[in-house]
Amino acid sequence: MYNNTKYRYNENSMGYVRVIHTVPDAPNVDIYANDKLIINNLSYGDYTDYLDIPEGTYKISLYVAGTKNSPVLANMVTVNKNSILTVAAVGTLSEIGLLAITDANSPKKTGQAMIRFLHLSPNAPAVDITLPNGTVIFSNVSFKHITPYIDVTPMNYTLQVRVAGTSNVVLTVPNVILAADKFYTVYAIGLAGEEPELEALLLLDGK
Repeated sequence: MYNNTKYRYNENSMGYVRVIHTVPDAPNVDIYANDKLIINNLSYGDYTDYLDIPEGTYKISLYVAGTKNSPVLANMVTVNKNSILTVAAVGTLSEIGLLAITDANSPKKTGQAMIRFLHLSPNAPAVDITLPNGTVIFSNVSFKHITPYIDVTPMNYTLQVRVAGTSNVVLTVPNVILAADKFYTVYAIGLAGEEPELEALLLLDGK
């Protein structure tokens, strides 16, 4: 269950934040902003809707769900007016971190779909994102790196994740349905050759 707290502030001073849990060996977490619970029991591979958050700088703390002893992670995140952010818990439990990603921050090409890729598999090498015929869409993307958005024809795609510079396919992602005038991020999460296995999440970005 998520505690999607509604803040009562001037709407003109709001930003928008969602949180995604991509740490494969971490437990479910409760998330606090300035010691106020905003999300509870978020599990690996899951993410929230965008929350309305007043602009400002927040101490974001993650605790093992149901506890508030010692945080698994604490870091500062700045929310600006009208900003749209995804805050990702990334890495492994021993080297956990927060990554703040600005969403839908590229000029939109009317009638096209906008897509980018974010590599969040902590043990996977740099990868290329390709079509099944080998056409490279994004090249040499390493852990925690995010590509710029590119515009593509709206349709149903099959994407492949390959070890960078090779034809070695480590993940095939079918049924990537992209609609016109929308922003998307493909997140690669999980572990290469281990459990939980490598997978891709397609998230619709923006409000």
